[in-house]
Amino acid sequence: MSDRVYRRVVTGLDDQGRSCVVIDGDVPRLSPAATLIWRNDTVPADNSGNLDAAAPFDMGQLHDGGVNFILTEMAPGQDEPAFMHATDTIDYLAVLKGEITMVLETGDVVLRAGDLIVDRGIVHGWRNDGAAEAAMISVTVPARPVGKGRTV
Repeated sequence: MSDRVYRRVVTGLDDQGRSCVVIDGDVPRLSPAATLIWRNDTVPADNSGNLDAAAPFDMGQLHDGGVNFILTEMAPGQDEPAFMHATDTIDYLAVLKGEITMVLETGDVVLRAGDLIVDRGIVHGWRNDGAAEAAMISVTVPARPVGKGRTV
């Protein structure tokens, strides 16, 4: 995990029902590599209340019907070999910094800062082959399985 500080701004309603910022601060680092920035336990999401929905990341959260907003940081050489897995989710990812290699059954794809990925529940893995730390953000949404379905 890097020393880079990411800011998290969460909106909500004040006591008079007006829009406001309810959380403004550093992303809470509750897990070593994958940090859950926010989590909705249900779809549609319940936007009531102002409690912090960040929690330690657990792979089981990918399959309990909730939606996850995750920051993943990878040191150079991390995840060699890549942990190959499939999830019953559709994942929207954006590379924030560095290079991340997406490993697929048919070959590798090198992704760089600014690249956007739509992962549709297929078998894949991630690794950092670059010389610098890499980071990506992802949103995981429950989805119907493809192929043989989830492996984790």
